[in-house]
Amino acid sequence: MASEFPVSRRGLLAAASALAAAPSLAVAQPARLNPIVAMGGVQLADAIRRKQVSCVEVMGAYLDHVDRQNGPVNAIVSRVPREPLLAEARAKDAELARGATPGALFGFPLAVKDLAAVKGLPTTSGAAFLRNNIAQADAPFVSRMRQAGGVFIGKTNTPEFGLGSHTFNEVFGPTRNPYDLSRSAGGSSGGAGVALAMRMAPVADGSDHAGSLRNPAAWNNVFGFRPSFGRVYAPGGFYAGLSVPGPMGRSVPDLGLLLSVMAGFDDHSPLSLEEDPAVFARPIGRDQKGKRAAWLGDFGGKVPLEPGVLPLCETALKTFDAIGVSVEPALPAMSVDTVWNAWKVLRAWESGPGLKAYYDDPARRALMKPEARFEVESLMKLSALDVTNALAVRNQWHRAIADLFDRYDYLVLPGCQVFPFPVEQRWPQVIAGQQMQTYHEWMKLMVLITMSGCPTMAVPAGFDARGLPMGLQIVAPRRRDLACLEVAHAYDQATRWTERRLPPALRAA
Repeated sequence: MASEFPVSRRGLLAAASALAAAPSLAVAQPARLNPIVAMGGVQLADAIRRKQVSCVEVMGAYLDHVDRQNGPVNAIVSRVPREPLLAEARAKDAELARGATPGALFGFPLAVKDLAAVKGLPTTSGAAFLRNNIAQADAPFVSRMRQAGGVFIGKTNTPEFGLGSHTFNEVFGPTRNPYDLSRSAGGSSGGAGVALAMRMAPVADGSDHAGSLRNPAAWNNVFGFRPSFGRVYAPGGFYAGLSVPGPMGRSVPDLGLLLSVMAGFDDHSPLSLEEDPAVFARPIGRDQKGKRAAWLGDFGGKVPLEPGVLPLCETALKTFDAIGVSVEPALPAMSVDTVWNAWKVLRAWESGPGLKAYYDDPARRALMKPEARFEVESLMKLSALDVTNALAVRNQWHRAIADLFDRYDYLVLPGCQVFPFPVEQRWPQVIAGQQMQTYHEWMKLMVLITMSGCPTMAVPAGFDARGLPMGLQIVAPRRRDLACLEVAHAYDQATRWTERRLPPALRAA
């Protein structure tokens, strides 16, 4: 292989360092972190395409790194044995040697969220009675990732059935925050967020109903994107559901690279968007000068926030001024409590049916976590009129948010209501003196954006005095996904949080 991949490791390390460096910001560069795993997704794809590094070298570097780093955080589960993965990597190298054109994710070691099917791997959904459930086919977006050359090394951990924004389950246990192992990593894409932060994956997929891409991004100092419905295939037929698959990355271009693969028109989905997804993999850049953003904050005190969240996020707003985006407070002309109550109906209506078959089996019901039983029992109390009224509120809320976009290009708000909490805690019971009435009320800030149907990017906002991460949500008008990536990229270029502040284990690597 040496003659086919002639670039020296010294040259590869120099390239990795040069790409990561920002002229005005100090970037953390652990001396002993393998330069392959230190690369971003875009750089890795380029290195493989140019034969600067082989797929076998990439796979070996990642597997060694996962062996060293995964244990304490428990992000990647259902791991595939080493030898079959190296054999697949050798086959990828042979394809390149024959002159094959590599796909966007060619040779990438990937781990898929354990709610999505990967043929031949367990899809446990974090449920004890599904621990031996082997997928017979790929989920649609997973199939696209495979066709783009990805090699699946395992799954990323998720809470049972993806319920709740704290990743723990009875199959694999909890996933821990890489910035403080005593704290939650968020969820439900918690394993994905941690895998990225710990450089155990170049990019990662997730899904988002009530913040499951955005909360883990905020708590792991990475990026998570909730796309417009129909951008990435999701079941739902003629109904635009509240849950969507989406990408995560350590930079917006990396995230865009994965989105260009996951997204795309699908004739099997009647609401699928037809825009060419290749646009998301192109160089991202647009002058933001003159753009305007509305700061939603805590929705005028209607959404409780842990002390410290609001001032940290308001400090992060200064970056928007620096990139030319003016920010001013503004609120939609509609009650957030009305929207929240409607969402609870739709949540049960969407989540409950898929869980009811398990609930109806007494043996499995006994193994279901309380949050899953709650969704089924809430479903069984609903009438058709309840759902109709909730859908009407969703439409009203969409119009209220659209009215804001008549005056502003973007909306900005905190990435979560609380900082990462102790890993032993199921969910926050009280925020700022206000009792949470349900297991998901502490995600209300995310839910309000979910109900708008708008594309939303979670970006890092910085750290509190304890070293705990927080993020911001940047919201663009419906179907303006690229605009959301563009402003998030401009923000990242001015902050570079993911590179400036590595998890402690990597600073000592």
